[in-house]
Amino acid sequence: MSTSSVLPSQRLFKLENFGHSIERPVYLYRPTHAEQVEQIFNLATENEVHIALRGAGRSYGDAALASGGIVLDLQRMNRVLDWNPETGVITVEPGVTIERLWRYIMEDGWWSPVMPGTMRPTIGGCLGANVHGKNNWKQGTMGDHVLSFDALLPNGKKVTCTPNRNKQLFHSIISGMGLLGVFTSITMQMKKIYSGNLEVNAWAEPDLRSMLHATDEGREHDYIVGWVDSTARGRGLGRGQMHSARYLEEGEDPYPAMTLNPGNQDLPDTIMGLVPKSLVWRFLKLGINNPGAWAGNSAKYLLNRTLGNHKTYLQSLVAFTFLLDYVPNWEYSYGKQGLIQYQSFLPTDTAEESFEEILRVSQMHGLPSYLGVMKRHKPDDFIFSHAVDGFSLALDFKVRRREKLAQLTDALNQIVLNGNGRFYFAKDSALTPDVVAQFLGDETIARFKQLKAQADPANILQTDLYKRCFG
Repeated sequence: MSTSSVLPSQRLFKLENFGHSIERPVYLYRPTHAEQVEQIFNLATENEVHIALRGAGRSYGDAALASGGIVLDLQRMNRVLDWNPETGVITVEPGVTIERLWRYIMEDGWWSPVMPGTMRPTIGGCLGANVHGKNNWKQGTMGDHVLSFDALLPNGKKVTCTPNRNKQLFHSIISGMGLLGVFTSITMQMKKIYSGNLEVNAWAEPDLRSMLHATDEGREHDYIVGWVDSTARGRGLGRGQMHSARYLEEGEDPYPAMTLNPGNQDLPDTIMGLVPKSLVWRFLKLGINNPGAWAGNSAKYLLNRTLGNHKTYLQSLVAFTFLLDYVPNWEYSYGKQGLIQYQSFLPTDTAEESFEEILRVSQMHGLPSYLGVMKRHKPDDFIFSHAVDGFSLALDFKVRRREKLAQLTDALNQIVLNGNGRFYFAKDSALTPDVVAQFLGDETIARFKQLKAQADPANILQTDLYKRCFG
């Protein structure tokens, strides 16, 4: 039986990934309660239709798409179910966004211990991918701060999981990319803060080795992140700018009520009070090419090297954390075919050599990254963990000639595997089953397949990423 014969045509949509590099026809459902999710699971099981779970659709790849199948958009399951401002424990539905979370808790003096680089994703989506922030070596992933969750499995069971109860499911539904079940409620521990500001230090580093060393040394702070000039060559290969930050201690902020007011955290709508940010992506588009990226990266590095080196200043938590939200719709500047992000994770002992080779090979292919970001990491216990005791390098590539870009990502995959590295499914659009098998290992894949056979015996949770990466 074809999908079109069992699903109503008014549900048929074309959906894209965040990078606008993939578009798929899907049947879109947007439930408001867990009972509706259960009904859709039954519909899919009876008619052998595949389902992809989707939060805010912020994945750079095909993790929230199911070509010709059902996409279950969970954004309307967005209630805050419980909040204790004394303990910092909050319970939410999966469709609550990062933005709603911080706006809800900040005035009481709390902040999520792990935040992604944008406030647009949902909590359910963040946990499905098990996101990390600019403090992964210190605070781990978002999943490390989950106290418990309830989930609905495709087999009809409703389960409650904690780090000690249903432990295997806990560490697999978190990071499982929506392939085992749906979160229906999530309870997390927030972090106490005494100011809405951070003390930030910015400085430039002349090459990749210095960047890696600074990122490692920066672990004495609460956050550390490096911007990498991926167009630089020769002795300046991998040069860039570092930002470290620390929370203010109690009593350091003379006006905590003001800085903790969510209204005072809002990002400005204009640049210098003149240019509406909604227009900025159109101007950025002019520089999204090899000469423009080289000029922009070089100018940024030189300005920071000469004018902003070792500059210390106060910055709001929102402005520091959610840099990707500073320019609305920035991803459209990459043009009609969009962009992909390639993020690799390398152990400390192979990171320098591997990242240098990644940058050189990208340049040799005539496809340098236009934006590079470096972070420090530590391992975790989740089934699809991307983390290592080492570093990550995230690179944004404009999609122009897809065949040429695929040749590049194939070459980069081999460099990462040779360095005993790992990958991140939330960012991926380039992995193949053989690469996945090598980085996850036979034992992890066998454990995942066993769990999936139990939780999803009809195998209805199948995203395009799942089909591409697991066959």
